[in-house]
Amino acid sequence: MNDVNVATPMNDPYLWLEDVDGEQALDWVRAHNQPTLDELTSSERFERMRTGTLEVLETDDRIPYVRRRGEFLYNFWRDTAHPYGLWRRTTLDSYRSDAPEWDVLIDVDALREAEGENWVWAGASLNRPDFDRALISLSRGGADATVVREFDLPARDWVADGFDLPENKSHVSWIDRDTVYVGTDFGEQPDGHGSWTSSGYPRVAKRWTRGTDISEAVTVFTGDVDDVTIGAFFDTTPGYARHFVYRATDFYNAENYELRDGELIHIEVPSDADYSVRHDFLTVTPKSEWTVDGVQRPAGSLLAFDYPAFLRGDRTHHVLFVPDEHTSLQDYAYTATRLVLVTLHDVATRIQVLDARTWEPTSITGLPEFSTLGILDVDPDDSDEIWLSASSFTEAPTLLHGDATTGVEPVKSSPEFFDASTVVTEQFFATSDDGTQIPYFVMRRDDVTSGPALLYGYGGFENSLTPGYLAVSGRNWVTRGGIYVIANIRGGGEYGPSWHTQAQKAGRHLVYEDFASVARDLVSRGITTAERLAAQGGSNGGLLMGVMATSYPDLFGALVCQVPLIDMRRYHLLLAGASWMAEYGDPDDPEEWSFISEYSPYQRVQAAVDYPELLVTTSTRDDRVHPGHARKFVARLEETGHRVRYFENIEGGHGGAADNKQAAFKAALAYEFLWRTVGRETVGPESGR
Repeated sequence: MNDVNVATPMNDPYLWLEDVDGEQALDWVRAHNQPTLDELTSSERFERMRTGTLEVLETDDRIPYVRRRGEFLYNFWRDTAHPYGLWRRTTLDSYRSDAPEWDVLIDVDALREAEGENWVWAGASLNRPDFDRALISLSRGGADATVVREFDLPARDWVADGFDLPENKSHVSWIDRDTVYVGTDFGEQPDGHGSWTSSGYPRVAKRWTRGTDISEAVTVFTGDVDDVTIGAFFDTTPGYARHFVYRATDFYNAENYELRDGELIHIEVPSDADYSVRHDFLTVTPKSEWTVDGVQRPAGSLLAFDYPAFLRGDRTHHVLFVPDEHTSLQDYAYTATRLVLVTLHDVATRIQVLDARTWEPTSITGLPEFSTLGILDVDPDDSDEIWLSASSFTEAPTLLHGDATTGVEPVKSSPEFFDASTVVTEQFFATSDDGTQIPYFVMRRDDVTSGPALLYGYGGFENSLTPGYLAVSGRNWVTRGGIYVIANIRGGGEYGPSWHTQAQKAGRHLVYEDFASVARDLVSRGITTAERLAAQGGSNGGLLMGVMATSYPDLFGALVCQVPLIDMRRYHLLLAGASWMAEYGDPDDPEEWSFISEYSPYQRVQAAVDYPELLVTTSTRDDRVHPGHARKFVARLEETGHRVRYFENIEGGHGGAADNKQAAFKAALAYEFLWRTVGRETVGPESGR
């Protein structure tokens, strides 16, 4: 990193900007929003990009993705006439037609008007096996906190005196038609602590029976205040019904139990492992090396055990997948008789199918080549039905449907939103500071060999950035002559768990070194110049942008920093921040603050440094990453004499937008900023001018 004198933690002069709805803070927001809007929203180009993005988001020709629940396929749909959406359903036969007949269950726009609330859809959970009741989650303005209500599907109405929870970050799940597991605000508990962890999530799980007050719900599990969260859930698989509880001690480690006749039976898998129980099989993916049955299994393996035998101490197992330096396991799902694996080989997906009774490989037809494939839905209790998605940077998404024992075929396709006939995609590898090869993708018009480039990154929480259709970026950037780049830096999961774990806490610097290495590689290959290179990221990626600004300012001409973490001295004290200490470290621990302080953007802002052009955006209603991060970053930059554009949406939650219009506006704002900064010299028929 650059040699910068890191400021020590100090009395923060901008703590008042952490008062989310405070009058003084909101006056500051409005005063900063207006100049940004005046500058960036007045051009014809902005309006073309806004309307074009809205077309992408709202076209009736896009795929209505579905999930099967019983005999129906359910979908949530937004369009021009219904900006806040319709929850609806249809049959498979109707869905396969060109014009499915949809049965609308809930009209969120009508509900907003009838109740005078700014409701945003947050999901539905149906009871099994009857699927006649649903727990509906509604958010005010797109926040993570939701109101939960019970809905009667045959009656098309809310259930009077049904299961109902006020606005909170609650957990709730069905046991049967008349019983749920719930974690919410139960008030002070017998141990003298409240109902929430220090991260702001439930620490008490109770069993709540219909017709009783929630105060009468029976406690089944209580975690510690310093846990991230706890929860309970019921596996409804016919013949294998089981109750489970878990205690997440940090973001990546948990204790897992089966709850049987009131007794907690510890499932002794590694605390950082992912696991699932299906029939009498226990499948485990360890995130670190695991010596089991006398053999050391690498991180990222997939192992299958006999579940009842495992609980008795038997560790005999089958090895279903072993990673290598190029290949990792990304996902898996059971159908009735098959286990379907999604793997990545140098960030390219592959599908493998195993017989779930013998673990022998089987074949499946109809899989497209050179596409990113993902499992969308399965129906394991009743069939081998499977739904897959397929897309690439330049190919619009296709929805595949079929049977995992035979094959799949396309049933729906999205329209193409930009002319990809002249667009090429390439993969390169940059060399990071420690010699690690970092893959990245470049997408450009074939007549553009050098020019303004936009580098996107995330680098955290084991999230992999795989090739997918870039409708908005393709239309607003690539076809206009820009070069779009996605960096597969450490912190993600592209090469398995170790690609992430080596970049946790004290290894966090690897994320930033990797991203900087890609930026330098783009310049050394002649793809762009530092002056014409921009970068963009949100949330953890927003932290990445803050670090690029304050530690690598000479590598970029512009940065778009969205819903970011910035003040890493106080992040654990704001909203859900405490839950991420396993990723970043504990700032109150002097040893851990010593490495966090090496990159925390808020403490590293200096007057004497020339920073790239900056656009910082956030949402007032974001109750995951506190908007104070973005506000304080801007205030500190301005205090030290730097210009920065700022925009804060009053709705939208952590995604930054509560509906398609807001999302289109936010996207156009970012691209207009980029064209005015790094793209200012681009010429041609689809010019940035």
